[in-house]
Amino acid sequence: MQFVDLHSHVLPGLDDGVRTLPESLEVIAALGKLGFSTVCATPHQRADMFMPARESIDAAYARVGAALPVGSPSLTLGAENFWDEVLAERLPKGAQPTYTGGHAFLFEIPVAIWPTRLVETLFDARLRGTLPVMAHPERYSALWNQPERLASISRTAALVIDLAALDGAHGENEKRMSRHLVDEGIAHAAASDSHCLEDVKLAAAGIAWIKKRHGQARVDKLLDVAPRMILTGELPE
Repeated sequence: MQFVDLHSHVLPGLDDGVRTLPESLEVIAALGKLGFSTVCATPHQRADMFMPARESIDAAYARVGAALPVGSPSLTLGAENFWDEVLAERLPKGAQPTYTGGHAFLFEIPVAIWPTRLVETLFDARLRGTLPVMAHPERYSALWNQPERLASISRTAALVIDLAALDGAHGENEKRMSRHLVDEGIAHAAASDSHCLEDVKLAAAGIAWIKKRHGQARVDKLLDVAPRMILTGELPE
């Protein structure tokens, strides 16, 4: 298996993810055992909460990369951009942190509030040549009773659900929505969103649910084929 994890918090000491280098190595090793050959580190970029500087991110990335044993998953960089004033300033200039390669960027929105001009702003980003990637779409309560909004967004941005949500780790509403997005083929990909070792175990349960309900081919699409397309800036069908 050659899975690609588009969402993780495995760089130590930057946000609410892993705290130490040994913990980082342990989580990455566990993801490797689960089938991930590539792990994208996506530290938070959120005003007044988690805003590690570029230099801090690069230093943590280099530190972890140098310590990874031979045969470990490859580690790449990204960021989880919160939909706030910082991102609003960066987007028009194309200055938002992207995945390695610069073809796509991960973002999240407030849990209970639908941002104004969200769809239009995402479309503008596509016109500038960068693919928006929405983190954990199942989490946004403003959309729980309006799944058609997510279907609309999915034509402009890639939707990446949290694997743990499929097994109910984040709540019943999140489980219902994440399963709906997979069952209806609206979700483009799935990721671990790992902050600690326990999250990897929860991700494993999500993978098991997809395989049991939809078969190995769907697992491969959501965790291998589609993530690789997303990293090149291509929106999977």
